[in-house]
Amino acid sequence: MDKLFERRIIFVGGKGGVGKTTTAAALALMAADRGLSTLLVSTDPAHSLGDVFDTRIGNKETSLSSGLTGLEIDPEAEAERHIKTVKTSMKSLVAPKMYGEIDRQLELARHSPGTMEAALLERMADLMADARSRFDLLIFDTAPSGHTIRLLSLPEVLAAWSEGMLGHQDRSRRLGELLKVFGRDHSREDEFGMIGGSKEEPDESRDGQIQEILLNRRRKFHRARELLTDRTITAFLLVLTAERLPILESEKTLHLLRKFEVPVAGMIVNRLLPPDAEGDFFRERRLQERVYRDEIDQRFSGLRRIYLYLLPHDVHGMSTLREIGESIMEQLS
Repeated sequence: MDKLFERRIIFVGGKGGVGKTTTAAALALMAADRGLSTLLVSTDPAHSLGDVFDTRIGNKETSLSSGLTGLEIDPEAEAERHIKTVKTSMKSLVAPKMYGEIDRQLELARHSPGTMEAALLERMADLMADARSRFDLLIFDTAPSGHTIRLLSLPEVLAAWSEGMLGHQDRSRRLGELLKVFGRDHSREDEFGMIGGSKEEPDESRDGQIQEILLNRRRKFHRARELLTDRTITAFLLVLTAERLPILESEKTLHLLRKFEVPVAGMIVNRLLPPDAEGDFFRERRLQERVYRDEIDQRFSGLRRIYLYLLPHDVHGMSTLREIGESIMEQLS
């Protein structure tokens, strides 16, 4: 944890509403102030990154301060781009009579469960591979825990899908070769032109294109998986508050992150009551908070913990983010 900025990729996650965006923004600002060119990326569909910085960001890289760039990924736009790319690839491999069916099937796929998550992961994988050559540090402000876990597990799922498709394509190719040995090329009898003979180029050329598409996809997700599990490159920070539900969800998230071998560097315990808050109400709240702080210390004894106090004002703007960031850095030193 004390060498957090020596990593190249940091994920900030936790239950909704615990202060993930504030924490990610404060860390990104601290990194930029220390001379690290930093890209801060929001993957939460309910983006609030721009609100924290008092500026409009959107689905394009936007300068936030010296050395700090922000980006809010739009899952719907990513799904649209993803489907458009797939359409183009598929139409290059089949007869024109199949174009309408491809359009119909992919329009249905647009609304299928997991489509936006898969497209979002592909954008994240591209950023993890590409942004590391343009920035010193990449920080992801992730969606609530459940979404993040599904995203982190998708590389394995999609890599397995690509492996299956490659196997199917290889078996189809070998079957076509076997049929030719017996003097019949049934692939050229396919009225839909999806297996062979649909284009003027040789079958080997088309098969090679299919295989290359699948291999590139497999390589991309294998690489994303390697980066996610490399503790010299990646760190995951859990953010929670001293309350029952965030504690329980953080424990489940920690278990799943460890299951997927994602390195967890530590946790931020956010919005603690200031020690000087007075009155019977605050006294009672502080007693309850003390119980949950003890529970956090017990349940997460193996993790480095940073404690942040509740501020008397809203969190937005550079000065407030620097205040939070400096508090984090003081506890790390």
